[in-house]
Amino acid sequence: MEKVIVICGPTASGKTALSIDLAKHINGEIVSADSMQIYKYMDIGTAKPTKEEMQGIKHYMIDIIYPNQRYSVANYQKDAIKAIDEIIAKGKRPIVVGGTGLYIDSLIYGIEYQDIKFDEQYREYLEKRVQAEGLEKLYQEANQIDSQAMLKISHNDKKRILRVLEIYHATGKNKTQQEIESRKNAPKYDYKVYELVWNREVLYERINKRVDLMIEKGLIDEVKSICKKYNEFPTAMQGLGYKEVVKYLQGEYSKDDMIEKIKMETRRYAKRQMTWFRKNKQNIRLDGATAIWEELDE
Repeated sequence: MEKVIVICGPTASGKTALSIDLAKHINGEIVSADSMQIYKYMDIGTAKPTKEEMQGIKHYMIDIIYPNQRYSVANYQKDAIKAIDEIIAKGKRPIVVGGTGLYIDSLIYGIEYQDIKFDEQYREYLEKRVQAEGLEKLYQEANQIDSQAMLKISHNDKKRILRVLEIYHATGKNKTQQEIESRKNAPKYDYKVYELVWNREVLYERINKRVDLMIEKGLIDEVKSICKKYNEFPTAMQGLGYKEVVKYLQGEYSKDDMIEKIKMETRRYAKRQMTWFRKNKQNIRLDGATAIWEELDE
């Protein structure tokens, strides 16, 4: 069975730099496992690696869809496996890199996802309820349906809250039940999973600095540009960092409040990521502050 290296961990943990360094030394190519880097135009707020940062290493699963398009975990699993196959066919080593736990789990556990059709009318119904009743009301309903899944979803993550409700509406089963029942297939590859771990306070400081850098690089202008491209509000703009800038542009936040909100929500997201990855007992845990590519080249 072909070996695939996986580098995971919370946001701002150094996954990108470590994976590129590793790829240069072992003739590897990188498959992103980031649910926001799949979107075109969304570069700064997703910490997407630049061409210079990639150092000539080919990256897959980045810039593959537009912000107004829907993209499921099942789509990711299929496309990521196709990318891994392509890398192996070239005689290179695949390196899966990212912080989206659901994407990574879809690969390493060989989860078989049902093709759940998107119900436009039900989504419109939910959107109207958000406007009329508030998102917290729908969060509580989703929590009654699937408390396990909601442990990993924040109270203001509209996209994922609505998805839990949509899955239950479409299938009569909650998201957690679906995943348990679908873990029937052996994974296609031999995944070796490395998790970067950090002292929490140090990681939070890295996150704060990253957010400041995103603002300096032009995150606000990036959001303005995306908003101009689309008549309807793209689903992707509910992503961390983007929704806060939109609210700033709409006058709901001051600039300072927006920046602090992004930092706070990113720290909360990192905490949920760490909780998610901690449950995967097979992970090889590395100190993010000292990890070097030699530790991954086995």
